[in-house]
Amino acid sequence: MAARRAPIVGRHTAEEVALAARNRGMPLEALRYEVTPAGLHYLLIHFDIPDAGGWRLEVAGRVENRFSIGLEELKALPATTLRVTLECAGNGRAQMSPRYPSVPWLEEGVSTAEWTGVRLAELLARARLREGVRDIAFRGADRGFDAGIEHDFARSLTPAQALAEDVLLAYGMNGAPLPPQHGAPLRLVVPRWYGMASVKWLRSIEALGQPFDGLQQARSYHFRSVPGEQGTPCTLMRVNSLMVPPGIPDFYSRSRVLDAGPVEIVGRAWSGAAPVREVALGVDGEWRQAALDAPASPYAWIGWRATWRAAEGAHALACRATDASGATQPLEPPWDLSGFGNNAVQRVQVNVRPDDALFG
Repeated sequence: MAARRAPIVGRHTAEEVALAARNRGMPLEALRYEVTPAGLHYLLIHFDIPDAGGWRLEVAGRVENRFSIGLEELKALPATTLRVTLECAGNGRAQMSPRYPSVPWLEEGVSTAEWTGVRLAELLARARLREGVRDIAFRGADRGFDAGIEHDFARSLTPAQALAEDVLLAYGMNGAPLPPQHGAPLRLVVPRWYGMASVKWLRSIEALGQPFDGLQQARSYHFRSVPGEQGTPCTLMRVNSLMVPPGIPDFYSRSRVLDAGPVEIVGRAWSGAAPVREVALGVDGEWRQAALDAPASPYAWIGWRATWRAAEGAHALACRATDASGATQPLEPPWDLSGFGNNAVQRVQVNVRPDDALFG
């Protein structure tokens, strides 16, 4: 069995840079949108975008009724639209040291879209699961190597998880057909979970009498502190929040400059485990409560805002969310061997100039 890559310290490798160019994050200024435009939604593509020619979805395994179904047949079924926030499990990986060599997300690997499709439970009801089903596997058409193992990207859910009313087979995104890079013609959308569960380019659903042992389920996407341990599977998104960086940026360093005076700081917060209860804005280590917007969806981020009277000089801003379970974002990245689940508070350095600086 091939070994996983070892954590590294120092400059990003050529492979990491290539992955960063291929798998782009959401620009943080796009947090202003309640629903992320499709062209700004973050992307993670493990292998190649597959050819969708001749596509049909196969439903098989331990079911009474095996069948295949095409896209137009799916669209003829009752449709559901859900607003769902998805976050990559590796979001924030590049902030850790040593870091795992993979897509070097800083904090932009999160977005929210409105997904339209058919409830998975409807197709499973048509298939009629047999007794003894342990897992339901979802296989994508994208194929390649990871850890030296050739495989289709595939994940699984238990029957109880798969039959939840909020799990979708999505063929639409933000009121338009699903784009190729987001999984067309069909993808799975599993609200509240990290994004790896929402398998793209879905080609088959198989009911299994034993736990699914595919690489992306049994070995990848586990929280681990040391090499070799089994670890704990990545499932629900941890509580997290981000702000729109205020002011204007320096092109290269992305440091922020803004004028003195009242500044409205806005952002988004989310959690897969429980609704967000509160968000605090930190200014130079002092925390104050932010106001929360009304929730728009139980599966999507919530907006927050706070007014800061910016005084001339250098300042450090931060935001910190707490959910209804009592979970709060840590101040520093929680260590993970693969860089998964980093929900540490976002920090933004700003330089405030006098409000008459442009005319002095």
